[in-house]
Amino acid sequence: MKKALLIVLIAAMVLTGVFAQGTKESATMAGEKQIVILGKSMGNGFFDAVFKGSEEAAAELGGIKTTYMAPPQATAEGQIEIIESLIAQKVSGIAISANDADALIPVAKKAMAAGIKVISYDSGINPGGRTIDLLPSNPELIGRQQIQLAAELTNYTGDVAVLSASAQATNQNLWIEWMKEEIKKPEYSKMKLVEVVYGDDAPDKSYREANALMQKYSNLKAIICPTTVGLLATAQAVKDAGKTGVVEVTGLGLPSEMKGYILDGTCRQMALWNPIDLGYSSTYILNGMIEGTVTGATGEAISAGRMGDIKVEDNGIAFMSTPYVFNKDNIEKFAAIY
Repeated sequence: MKKALLIVLIAAMVLTGVFAQGTKESATMAGEKQIVILGKSMGNGFFDAVFKGSEEAAAELGGIKTTYMAPPQATAEGQIEIIESLIAQKVSGIAISANDADALIPVAKKAMAAGIKVISYDSGINPGGRTIDLLPSNPELIGRQQIQLAAELTNYTGDVAVLSASAQATNQNLWIEWMKEEIKKPEYSKMKLVEVVYGDDAPDKSYREANALMQKYSNLKAIICPTTVGLLATAQAVKDAGKTGVVEVTGLGLPSEMKGYILDGTCRQMALWNPIDLGYSSTYILNGMIEGTVTGATGEAISAGRMGDIKVEDNGIAFMSTPYVFNKDNIEKFAAIY
């Protein structure tokens, strides 16, 4: 009984704005569809940019109040608590970047049973816990590109390691599998993927893991970080260790966060899709589902404003675009955007 009362109280605080920590939202108007963008954790610039895209789409579509929420740390438990509160609030739709592909299925099913439209984006929920899983790019292209970036920086020689987010992150694991496939090619015969470690998208842990890799492997030439938090922490660790130019840093990063490291040569190149487009597309998809014009059926083409049509493939998977490569020639332009 106490737990039920607590959930109702949290929902009430979300509505009134008291539950300010972990929440960003647009102004509320009567009759608006309520869409929630649920990120992995607060303080992550990637998800701040996702929400900006959602706000852009909401303004174009009209009749939508979009809210950003995330737990303090990147845990499934924190996301589950938020989803429970949103079920009590009876929001219209939720787009979730999952901290655990399986752990969120029961509560996501509960939300859908309550009439809430649920999709996942960036880091998916497995089938049964969402209708559509919007991935920023094809996992194969992302994974292979990460090895290609590292190879270009190291002249195709030496040991490389991967510093990922959590061991349960769906997207990270898919990309890493393709990294392992790519590095089997003959052109990488002088390179070796020595270890995959996890920073749990926590800056302090990622920093420690990066330092541990540098201490453990004397022939380490590059650290690949397919996570914005991990890349930022690793760049700082390499710089603090005085190994800029000795241990290359690459991965997926936010231009605004990584500008300084790219300009000073710590991270000479990295890649990322546009998170603004990810939030924009998610909002268009949720709006269509709420209005009944989008079903998530295989082969369906979803109209997503300036992003054009997004096609739904088997198991509700939909892809956006190939990651863009950032370097000293273009970083300042994009750092001013996100």
